[in-house]
Amino acid sequence: MGKNDGFMIYKRVEDSWIEPSSRIKNFKEFHNHLDDRERREQAARCMNCGVPMCQSAIRLAGMVTGCPLHNFIPEWNDALYKGQYDMAAWRLLKTSSFPEFTGRVCPALCEKACNCGNGGDIKEAVTIHDNELYIIEKAFESGYMKPQIPKVRSDKKIAVIGSGPAGLAVADLLNRRGHNVTVYERDDRIGGLLMYGIPNMKLDKKIVERRVNLMKAEGVTFITNADAGRNVDAKQLLSEYDAVALCCGAKKPRPLSAQGSEAQGIMFAVDWLKSVTKSLLDSDFSDKNFFDPKGKHVVILGGGDTGNDCTGSSIRLGAASVTQLEMMPCPPTERQPNNPWPQWPKVLKTDYGAQESIEKFGHDPRVYKTTIKEVYQKDGKVCGIKTVQVEFKNVDGKRTLCEIEGSEKELPADLILIAAGFLGCEDYTANAFGVPLSPRNTVATSGADSYFTGTDKVFTAGDMHRGQSLVVWAIAEGRECAREIDEYLMGYSNL
Repeated sequence: MGKNDGFMIYKRVEDSWIEPSSRIKNFKEFHNHLDDRERREQAARCMNCGVPMCQSAIRLAGMVTGCPLHNFIPEWNDALYKGQYDMAAWRLLKTSSFPEFTGRVCPALCEKACNCGNGGDIKEAVTIHDNELYIIEKAFESGYMKPQIPKVRSDKKIAVIGSGPAGLAVADLLNRRGHNVTVYERDDRIGGLLMYGIPNMKLDKKIVERRVNLMKAEGVTFITNADAGRNVDAKQLLSEYDAVALCCGAKKPRPLSAQGSEAQGIMFAVDWLKSVTKSLLDSDFSDKNFFDPKGKHVVILGGGDTGNDCTGSSIRLGAASVTQLEMMPCPPTERQPNNPWPQWPKVLKTDYGAQESIEKFGHDPRVYKTTIKEVYQKDGKVCGIKTVQVEFKNVDGKRTLCEIEGSEKELPADLILIAAGFLGCEDYTANAFGVPLSPRNTVATSGADSYFTGTDKVFTAGDMHRGQSLVVWAIAEGRECAREIDEYLMGYSNL
């Protein structure tokens, strides 16, 4: 603990955001970062608690609080405060494969469990999220992040199917162990969710490419446009490799069931976000290979992170209006007595997309306790919707979503983006490798803490295993899966 009274002297100061009116003009990252002195002061606020809940990842009231990677947070905060940047990076990278990703897109489960936020005021927590990003970016800037090429190679070959955060984490650790790793990605660029599921202003794709290039230099082989179960034969992979890790995500979207949902102009949110990012990277939007919302009324079904990303992207592309429909009621603005620290705080979060909508249109885009009842169409294309308010009731002993009579409203709509969650993994890859699926349509494993599918040589990790979740959980699962594969291949593991 570098400064034993730092948490009393310094107030929490987060990285600021560029004003909405300016940042909506482009798809660039929009954070302003503290300078070296200010960042070290923020690190000085870490108290090195006797029981550091920030790195605990414990489940309370059905929700996880604390870091799933069990990062050594007090250690690298102390090193950062002292200006020992290489030491901070060394301790950070002991447990975290890709801090440059989690430092940008993680909702900071660590901060919600920080003792400085005890008493209910999460705004007093240490800026762990921003500190993490500062440490890793400093490491890249200083040259600390150099290729770590294994001195000894084994004769074992592993195929990783999918290059999202889980697949990259599996590949990274097994390669560092000295195994020969090949990653198969069905898209034209490496990164999976990191590349095409998260907009560029939230995670610049140059950051993804920087890490992929580092992994290539370390010996990982990447193959794009390789769709296992379709244009890549699963049986051939099983015969050529000593182990296979399925990390294909949970990409089976929940469809819209409303009347008229066959109309043109209805898209799954992730498909639309992918087309936008691909067009940006391929041609700076000049190829127009996406549904352009310019001058159109956009309705987004779903109030989570993906819905928020659709809001921010639609505004940047010139939408005439953006409405986000959320079936759940609006959360409270402050932590409630029945939701005490260190539980995950169930409070209202106004993220960047909502902020930008308030700036551009003068109101929050989110409409709560509401869903789409009917889609209107003209000449087969979406031209409007009928919404209805809903609430959960106990019907015959079951929690049931019910419409509120007389609450219907009509809204203009030219584009409907469905961001209502996912129904597990896409079946064809799982079927091709002969692995069992759970009732949630995720790949089943031989035990709660295992990543082995029960099918010889085949393991799984990330959303394909646990269902739709956070990037940090995908990385954590990828690391654990890599350890289990290593033990399977070698009879023991030092990962």
